[in-house]
Amino acid sequence: MTRQATHVYTEPRDIQRFEMLVQALSGGARVRLHLVDGQHCEGVVCARPTVQMFYDGTGKEGVNGVVELEHLNLSDWRRRVWFDQITDVEQLDTNAPLRA
Repeated sequence: MTRQATHVYTEPRDIQRFEMLVQALSGGARVRLHLVDGQHCEGVVCARPTVQMFYDGTGKEGVNGVVELEHLNLSDWRRRVWFDQITDVEQLDTNAPLRA
């Protein structure tokens, strides 16, 4: 994965939110991600993501993360979603929504 991100974050509240996402996105979990643009996507978390250091287009260093989802019924479908694009994580295995 590249060390470049469109947006990076340094504020403690953003980092804490990203760390909460890591906890909600355990490997193998079936989830529905609610996104900032009002859309959603669902699938199985390929592997637990991590909060990582990235650089934005101006060279500013900060954190973000990416979760990769795969679809249960489509073996060739995968989608990567940046943490800063996620507003909510809904656990489909338990139907217990988690706020991010």
